[in-house]
Amino acid sequence: MLEEQSLRQELILDHTIADVTGDRLRDQIWLTGMKKEPESPHITNIAIIIQDAATSQTYRIQPKENSGYNPRLFVGDFTGDGVSDILVTIDSGGSGATTYDYLYTFVQGKPQLLFSSDAYNEYWKYTVSFLDGYRLRIINSNTSRVYTLDITSRGKEYLDEIYNTDGTLKSPIEGWVDPLSGLYPVDFDGNGVYELLAFQGVSGRYHADSFGYIQNALKWQKNGWILQNQWLAIYGAPE
Repeated sequence: MLEEQSLRQELILDHTIADVTGDRLRDQIWLTGMKKEPESPHITNIAIIIQDAATSQTYRIQPKENSGYNPRLFVGDFTGDGVSDILVTIDSGGSGATTYDYLYTFVQGKPQLLFSSDAYNEYWKYTVSFLDGYRLRIINSNTSRVYTLDITSRGKEYLDEIYNTDGTLKSPIEGWVDPLSGLYPVDFDGNGVYELLAFQGVSGRYHADSFGYIQNALKWQKNGWILQNQWLAIYGAPE
């Protein structure tokens, strides 16, 4: 929802100046929020406030998920039109360290949502399965890419809990891939246009049984995001 908004009675969490309307004038952009308790790190009612440099009119954009921790603002061109877009990231505070992420364009004073963690999590799906022979398999259903890990470095005590002595599973075990656990603007091409690097944690039997991260590099093309690259980044093991 977009409406005129005063900054009074709201905390200014972040601030920057950039042309987000496309008129080559640098607009004011604030990230604001409220606290129920002064000492609490939890922020509610998080919003983007934009003041148009040409008209001095102010606008308010309220993300769908607008409460959490450590909300932050990044402004840069993600679409290649030469106009800055607005990225807001909020830590959920949950055990999975997931984030709420929203990217907006505001060309000619009209907000448009380019990216949301809600839509991303709904689209990107994975299966995680323990296999015979001390292996873990991750399949991305969107791309049909398969990643197979040797998990023998987990150690004898860990493996003995889930494998028979011949390396077969005692019973089927499924893991999972977390929702978005971090979203970072990266200019991979060095051309001044940012891509999005998305992290999703991979877990086995329980959340602390972490194996690493799926990393998706997304690039804006025409009217949507395309997968530029995908990696599985795994934790190393001591010798």
